[in-house]
Amino acid sequence: MVAGVSKNNISVTLRVWRQAGPGKPGGFVDYPAKNVNSNMSILELLDVVNDELTLKGEEPIAFAHDCREGICGTCSLMIDGKPHGPNQGVASCQTYMRSFEDGAVIVIEPFRAAPFPIVKDLVSDRSAFDRIQQAGGFITVRTGAAPDANSIPVPKADAELAMDAAACIGCGACVAACKNRSAVLFVAAKVSHLGLMPQGQPERDSRVLAMVNTADELGFGSCTNQGECSAACPKLISHDFIVRLNRDYLSASFRSAFCAHAAGSHAD
Repeated sequence: MVAGVSKNNISVTLRVWRQAGPGKPGGFVDYPAKNVNSNMSILELLDVVNDELTLKGEEPIAFAHDCREGICGTCSLMIDGKPHGPNQGVASCQTYMRSFEDGAVIVIEPFRAAPFPIVKDLVSDRSAFDRIQQAGGFITVRTGAAPDANSIPVPKADAELAMDAAACIGCGACVAACKNRSAVLFVAAKVSHLGLMPQGQPERDSRVLAMVNTADELGFGSCTNQGECSAACPKLISHDFIVRLNRDYLSASFRSAFCAHAAGSHAD
């Protein structure tokens, strides 16, 4: 063993996408990282590389992060061609260097999709998801204080399924993994967790129509049901929610068209 080098340490090369800003040309730049603790996360290694770049007077790598606990979705990175890296059910901040071989070249780039424009380096603007959620609006059921809200009867199966859907952190991995850049899994999760609850029923139809239509308007692609989205999701959101979304959207479209036809008939 080399003196001063732990058996838990490895040396890798980070091949990082660098881009000065939106619309600017970009490219990959290699950053050797030696004697890296294998228990470090990929974000911690980026911190170390940035410290070295700063000391040399060079521009540090821009990347987004917040909680670093896998619950906010801010850290979204494409690592070796996979959203969040080689492991399933984890975010980028939970991807550790022990997942890589000594001497590996690790390619890191931002999520790429037209509705997710690159801001700088590894940072992409995923506010399109915010606009989809905003299109869904709020619930109008008056639930009162927490004890009153909790007294609304909800079947256990529905409550558990709603919690599974609500686990979505809106990171965009589903979009990055999809060849069509579809946001259907994200929309399905957000629509389903309210559609399963009694409080979400008054706006159920308007919510699903508004959110799906907004996703289309923002340029997200269509779903071809190949399952890349659920495989890449750090919260393992099931693509079964897409089935529920399609059913809700079809039903809401039918009722909307029927109501419009009835209103026109009455006007005549």
